[in-house]
Amino acid sequence: MKSTVEDEKLQDKLSPEDKKTIVDKCNEIIAWLDKNQTAEKEEYDHQQKELEKVCNPIITKLHQGGMPGGMPGGMPGGMPGGFPGGAGGGSSSGPTIEEGLV
Repeated sequence: MKSTVEDEKLQDKLSPEDKKTIVDKCNEIIAWLDKNQTAEKEEYDHQQKELEKVCNPIITKLHQGGMPGGMPGGMPGGMPGGFPGGAGGGSSSGPTIEEGLV
């Protein structure tokens, strides 16, 4: 995430305030990780969710406002393929693939 917001290609699309918010939160989480290498999985999950709470709204705003149609190849440094589309995990109208023995 940190490398994504520091990418030169995004400098004109990301406000300095948003960049600082993400970088500061990433640095906070990295410091926590350095001090808590023996933490339980739940603690790591909590830290990830805290980072996502800060970063996701900014990245969503960036994705919607600054880059119509999405970035080719996904976000640099992470989130390959962009954000998942749609609001549900239901069925799609696309083709179905059935596995069989050959």
